[in-house]
Amino acid sequence: MDRLVDYIVITVYLVGVAGFGILSGGKQKSVNDYFLGGKTMAWWAVGFSIVASETSTLTFISIPGLAYKSNMHFLQLVFGYFIGRIIVSLVFIPAYYRGELETAYDFLGRRFGPFIRKFMSTVFIVTRVLASGVRLFATSIPVHIITGWDYGVCILVIGVFTLIYTFAGGLRAVVAMDVVQLFIYLGGAALSMYIILNRLPGGWNDVMSYAVTEVTDKFEIINLHFGNSLIGFLSSPYTLIGGLLGGTFLTMASHGTDQLLVQRLIGCRSARDGQKALMLDATLIVLQFLFFLVLGLCLFAFYGGATYQQLGLASSDEIFPKFIIDNLPAGISGFVIAGVLASAMGSLSSSISSLASSTYLDLFRPARQRAGMPDDSGLFWSRLFTLLWGITLMGGAMLFIHTTNPVVELGLKIASITYGGLLGTFFLGFFFTKTGTIDACAGFIAAIAVMGSVLFFTGIDYTWHTFIGCAVCITVGNASRLTRGFLAGGR
Repeated sequence: MDRLVDYIVITVYLVGVAGFGILSGGKQKSVNDYFLGGKTMAWWAVGFSIVASETSTLTFISIPGLAYKSNMHFLQLVFGYFIGRIIVSLVFIPAYYRGELETAYDFLGRRFGPFIRKFMSTVFIVTRVLASGVRLFATSIPVHIITGWDYGVCILVIGVFTLIYTFAGGLRAVVAMDVVQLFIYLGGAALSMYIILNRLPGGWNDVMSYAVTEVTDKFEIINLHFGNSLIGFLSSPYTLIGGLLGGTFLTMASHGTDQLLVQRLIGCRSARDGQKALMLDATLIVLQFLFFLVLGLCLFAFYGGATYQQLGLASSDEIFPKFIIDNLPAGISGFVIAGVLASAMGSLSSSISSLASSTYLDLFRPARQRAGMPDDSGLFWSRLFTLLWGITLMGGAMLFIHTTNPVVELGLKIASITYGGLLGTFFLGFFFTKTGTIDACAGFIAAIAVMGSVLFFTGIDYTWHTFIGCAVCITVGNASRLTRGFLAGGR
């Protein structure tokens, strides 16, 4: 009976999401409406949407687990996230609005030519498909643990209901549902924390007594880690310099060059609104990560400071799902599970919409225009690409069901290889006006080659990857420009 109540809550949530998403999307009259919301979306809604889009179930589950087994060092990376968003708001957003751009890669096309636009869009599509497929499967893991559903069922439930409102309502529906889902998953997490504190005899004082002892301080934020070799320093996760630098460059890449998030920023009414949306996101993301880390400390106190191994768990990621299964009453556990689904669906809908928009706007429509074909069926093709990419991501996620590789690491590796090169190419476009198509290609290819070597042959932590790739791209791009100039002068 208890599980029946939970299933009813989950069913109501899924049906409600699909229905509300369709209604909130309104009637789509053009491609601009479908992919950019007619560029009329409220900045505060876009800000909330960005938070939900970049928050997957992995965040919902893994961040509390991270604080459970360690401390608050992750916040150093989050502070870098904040700095990166400031730079994107000052440099990238004004550039996107000056050109009335439709996608992130439209800028590269106008700066370096159509080949670069198509090339970078293709890079985005390939990496986004791989990374999103991995992420969707990874999302199914905690859902499987909590509900007992088969992995395939979890993937289909998340994918199908997300695809329904994304297909019907376009970006408006995606943004509207992101706002709703943000409050659902935060509400579920907040309710869990409230129940934990209520069950602890001393409440918050018990959390403090377990978190701060003579041996350890789980509230510790700053980790300088200067007492090791250079390789040891670069391979250590969550140091102050690595966190600030890594978080800054990772955010510039994700929020400045990745169509998944850029699509929202250029869907606002003006550059000013885009900047306000991103700064709202910057503030909320710091608060959100802080909240989930504190939730992990509350769980640590609830379980009496036991390690996850002592609790019979395979990893710290299973701590929060265990609490949900074992300790939440019927109905409330269903609501929290809905929160888990909400964090997954917000991220997935963004992936589907961004893949479809980049495919149509960067690749398909230009090809039709070159062939002299009319653009009178754009909305049809836009929806068709949305449907195809939704099905593709679900199918891709199914392929990882039997994998033995750590899926989170795989997802990070996929993004790490390309993010630095993408960011470096944009920097070449913004700040190095004499660089051309050949220079941008040379820089990007060099960044990919170097990052592949760094990823597979060194132990350098992922927080450094985007910075390294970006530096290589800029250096090689400018070296190519100088070499071409020298050779031209020599003739």
